[in-house]
Amino acid sequence: MGIRTDHKLELLKRVPLFAGLSARDIEQVGRLAEEVDLPRDKVLMREGASGDEFFIVVEGTVRIERGGAGLRSMGPGDFLGEIALIDNGPRTATATAETPLKVFVLAH
Repeated sequence: MGIRTDHKLELLKRVPLFAGLSARDIEQVGRLAEEVDLPRDKVLMREGASGDEFFIVVEGTVRIERGGAGLRSMGPGDFLGEIALIDNGPRTATATAETPLKVFVLAH
């Protein structure tokens, strides 16, 4: 079952990268964001790899590691990978699904 559009837009509005956008622009971004289900242990991004996807966690938790050391867990409403939308630079951390995930994915 899909996530309601108003819930998707509320999550997008919380992202600082989109803070200056109008409601209409947020709706356009919402149309570009794809809802994806991912299994536990799926690597969303690997430290040092290039990336062009941004994720917003809808359900589940993601483990963030840098240099093999755990930094934190992220859950619903948290987002990761926003720098990749701007500069396509290398990922600064590895993100792995701790549980089955539902995320919104926005590609460059």
